[in-house]
Amino acid sequence: MGVDQSLLTKIASSLRIARGSIGPAEAGAADRIAAADQAAETNSILSRAAKLYGTRPTGEEDTPPTGFDPAAAALFEALVEGAFLVAHADGEFDDDERAAFEQVVLAATDRHVDAGQVAALLHDLDASYMEDGADRRIQFVARTVPKPEQQHEVLRVAALIGHISGGVSDVERATMEKLAEGFGLDRSAVERAIAAARAAVG
Repeated sequence: MGVDQSLLTKIASSLRIARGSIGPAEAGAADRIAAADQAAETNSILSRAAKLYGTRPTGEEDTPPTGFDPAAAALFEALVEGAFLVAHADGEFDDDERAAFEQVVLAATDRHVDAGQVAALLHDLDASYMEDGADRRIQFVARTVPKPEQQHEVLRVAALIGHISGGVSDVERATMEKLAEGFGLDRSAVERAIAAARAAVG
């Protein structure tokens, strides 16, 4: 596919920065996320959730390490899965697209999440997608992300990552609209996310 590296850099940079139009992250599961980074108003929900996800226990550890927050981990996984579902919407997710997807996620999270964790997460998402299908996974993401600020972030992440393959196609937009419907948001939320992503990547 020959992905433009400067485009990937723009996407990752945009993903690191909070959406200015919505305001600071809400409290709740976000309490731990905000505590992880004092500059919560400038760092995106994705990057803050990733910082806590990076402390996720691996291997046979019995006790979660200090700082691990299951709610933040679930949020990070849902943010990535939303983009994953949009990337799969056209029925194609080849090795080049997967590599670009992984590269953007790693860069967007300032490598608080390592390559092995991202690869393992994508493997799990592949398995869930094959077993459940797109619609059930969309419902799962919708149930996992209850807060409006976080729901808008799912759409924003999906729209930005959609630009890896040249912009959000009609079928990808339809998947975003299903996500928005699951969240109880109207289609204008999708249009705003796509327009903001288009502006961010030029």
